[in-house]
Amino acid sequence: MGNEDAERIQTSVLNRLEKKALLWLAERQPEWMTSDMLTYFGVAAAVLYAVFCWLANINVNYLWASSFCLVLNWYGDSLDGTLARFRQTQRPKYGFFIDHSLDALTTCLFCIGLGLSPMMQMSIALFIMGGYLCMSIYTYLSTIIIGKFRLTYASLGPTEVRLILIAVYILFIYNPWPDFYFKVFGQNWTIYDCLGAIVATILFLIYIVSMSKDLKMLAKQDPPKKYTKK
Repeated sequence: MGNEDAERIQTSVLNRLEKKALLWLAERQPEWMTSDMLTYFGVAAAVLYAVFCWLANINVNYLWASSFCLVLNWYGDSLDGTLARFRQTQRPKYGFFIDHSLDALTTCLFCIGLGLSPMMQMSIALFIMGGYLCMSIYTYLSTIIIGKFRLTYASLGPTEVRLILIAVYILFIYNPWPDFYFKVFGQNWTIYDCLGAIVATILFLIYIVSMSKDLKMLAKQDPPKKYTKK
């Protein structure tokens, strides 16, 4: 089964509103703008995001720039497919490959940016990255084997995740709580470290539960075969 045949499952909170906004933007893109250009624009925004996160160690207000880069990333990453569908220039196999290959890179940049920022320890950020990448791998396997391309989990998709991250950055700018921490594994964890660890744990739990459920279903569809000695 090809990815173009897979059922797209999109149940995020902002899905309907986002679709309208993306279609409005697609209708107004200049002729020279292509889906590939938007894809690479989104990656470039993710690189700048990580740079500004690192610069936030000098001045926390650089997190405003990081937040703006998340908006730019949404613009490129979300609009590329919509523009292709609007212009009927889809390239299902090429588009799926390049989009999700670069999504993995973007995910790494987002999480590394978190670790480079003054808000969170790198180890916690990498913990989140591990959980997110496991979920991504599960999604792609589900697309190919089961025929369901799940874009959202628990009514949250990439757009909602970006907005939550922006909200947390704004909270940190005004309330860093440097003296409020917990002792975990002999280290001082801030409230943001604890929040990150909870998010990562939830990602791994969703991955394990979803994988176990599908594995049980596939075991019935594809039962073990008896070995017959020749």
